[in-house]
Amino acid sequence: MSNALTMARPYARAAFALARQNGRLSGWSSLLAASARIAADERVGALLGNPALDANGMVELVMPPGDVDPTYRDFLSALAENRRLPLLTEIAGLFEALRAEEEQVVRAKVTSATALDAAELDKIKAALARRFGRNVDVETAIDESLIGGAIIDAGDLVIDGSVRAKLARLQTAMTH
Repeated sequence: MSNALTMARPYARAAFALARQNGRLSGWSSLLAASARIAADERVGALLGNPALDANGMVELVMPPGDVDPTYRDFLSALAENRRLPLLTEIAGLFEALRAEEEQVVRAKVTSATALDAAELDKIKAALARRFGRNVDVETAIDESLIGGAIIDAGDLVIDGSVRAKLARLQTAMTH
């Protein structure tokens, strides 16, 4: 387990508890994702490591634009004071995992060679929902190198039904 994840875990749990207490899980998801994208920029990362920048300056640097929940600002201030703002990417990821567990949602990524139509996507969602006994939130991606078929990544379950993988298995079988 990475050291960053170990350090991020208590902050993600605290963020989740605050968001749940205020009924703002979705809002905090968006805020954390935005702050994580900002903090992941290498120019921002260099500034976050600058000892001359005070906690308020660091918070302003990673604060998403617009009206922000004051509790979220306080959370970022606590991260800044403890020099943990560079962990925002890990915190956001752990927060999303906690949220998915709370909402009993499985998040899956379906990567296909071509765009899937709504009917195909609905079939995949239904099959995954039956398998996991939970609602399924599907993100799609296109990778033309798959040639055909799809790869479904749902946490611990990965199903590689791509033509590329089938050809690789066939090649291995023929050479051994």
